[in-house]
Amino acid sequence: MNHNPWKTIFEVYNIQQHDFDKSPFVITAEQIKAATKHFTKTHEREVRILCKQDSRENRPEVFINNNLFLLPIRNGKYVIIKGEGYIDIPKIQSTVKIYNSKLDFTLDTSLAGNSEMQHLDFAYAASLIRTFSEDESLVLTIRGRKYTPEFSFNVNNHIITVESVQTEVDAGYEGKSQVVLIEAKNSSTSNTIIRQLFYPYRQWQQYTHKKIKTLFFEKRDNYYSLWQFEFRNQNDYNSIILTKSQRYEII
Repeated sequence: MNHNPWKTIFEVYNIQQHDFDKSPFVITAEQIKAATKHFTKTHEREVRILCKQDSRENRPEVFINNNLFLLPIRNGKYVIIKGEGYIDIPKIQSTVKIYNSKLDFTLDTSLAGNSEMQHLDFAYAASLIRTFSEDESLVLTIRGRKYTPEFSFNVNNHIITVESVQTEVDAGYEGKSQVVLIEAKNSSTSNTIIRQLFYPYRQWQQYTHKKIKTLFFEKRDNYYSLWQFEFRNQNDYNSIILTKSQRYEII
């Protein structure tokens, strides 16, 4: 988990002596590169890899031991913050629902491969996304990487301002009264960084007055699982709550 590079970064910039209760610690890509330039392996000095901490377990030891997490705030600029940066993706205990696909033919091409995107596309083609979202008007309008406009929010009473950070939405669907954004995984996920849901949520709020819903999608074995999260306060990173979830088998 890149423990040694981050241990070095913390030592070079004396980060452990920083008062995180007073403010987050700002660090740049240039600083990270400078502190890790003596490492020989690419994953130990590549900024993109070092800053990818998508689950609690993906964090280096120095983050875990000090209850810290990392957020990008600008292209090439990050903040290290004390607190809870992740949300649990709980196991769905309810009975699996048998879902009859709305398609009247078989999609042969959906059987080739095993990617997150193809499973999500199949779930949409079968109209499962519309059914879970209770919106038959949803159509695919968003996909891929984009850069955020400027917005601000609170984390543990600290105001964080983000601008021009790259986000990625696996799929976004617009209906008559709402926009549904989906983060998709193709493996068992117990938790994820809130940023992956919060940044796109705030980003697309600036382009529409429709309600924004954020979903987490997972295909495992023969089951399609969906979790719906909402933010009780759009200005509070930690106001995220799970509002509903369901596991399906598509036939």
